[in-house]
Amino acid sequence: MLIITFLIGIVINAMGYVPPGNINLTLAQLTINRGMRQAWGFILAFSCVEVFFTFGMMRFARWISSDVEIDAIKVGDFQLSLLIDVFMMVLLLVMATLAWKNRDKVYQPKTTEDSRKGSVLYGIILGVLNPVQIPYWLFFGNYVILHEWITTTYPSLIVFSLGSGVGSMVALYGYAHFAKFIQEKFTLSSRLINQCIAVFLYCLALYLLIKQLVICFG
Repeated sequence: MLIITFLIGIVINAMGYVPPGNINLTLAQLTINRGMRQAWGFILAFSCVEVFFTFGMMRFARWISSDVEIDAIKVGDFQLSLLIDVFMMVLLLVMATLAWKNRDKVYQPKTTEDSRKGSVLYGIILGVLNPVQIPYWLFFGNYVILHEWITTTYPSLIVFSLGSGVGSMVALYGYAHFAKFIQEKFTLSSRLINQCIAVFLYCLALYLLIKQLVICFG
C-alpha cells in the first residue's frame, strides 16, 4: 500500500509541473546559462522543500470538504485565489524582468562551490514562494483522500510527500534536459532562449491580470 501511495505522489506532483510555469521556465533558463550541474542543485533543493510543503498541504486538506470551492475561501476580505494571482503576477513580472535584463549576461561564477550554493538557495526560495501549488493541492489532496487512494495516517502522508518530492524532481529534470537538448540540437543562442522565457513569463502575468479583470468586471 505504501508503494502505491509513493507512486501516486510521484504522478500527481509531476503532472503539476508539466504545464509551463515560473518554476520550470526559470529552471530551463538556469540550465541554459549555468549548465546541468547547477540545475541539479536547484532541482534537489526545490524538491526537498516540496516534500515539506506537500505534507503540510495534505494535513490541511484533511479538514477541507470536497464541496468547498477554492474560489470561495477568503483571507480577511480577499479571496484566496485573488491573493495568489496577485502574488504570482508580481513574482512573474520580477522574474521576467530579471530574465530580460540579464539576457546578454555571460555567467562566469568565481567557483563551482559558490555557484552551486547560489543554485541551491534559489531552489529553496522558489520552493517557499510557490503559492500557485496551494489550490492544486487543495483539489488533488481532497481527491486522493476522499477516493481513498491514500490513507491519512502519518506514515502514509510522509511516504506520499516523499513521492511528491520525487515527482517534482522528475518533471523538473525533464524540463532541464529538454532545454539543454533544444539549445544543442538547434544551436540556439542563450540570448534568444532567455528572451523567449522572459516573454513567456510576461504572458503568464498578463493572463493572470486578464483573468482577474474578467472576474471583477465580467
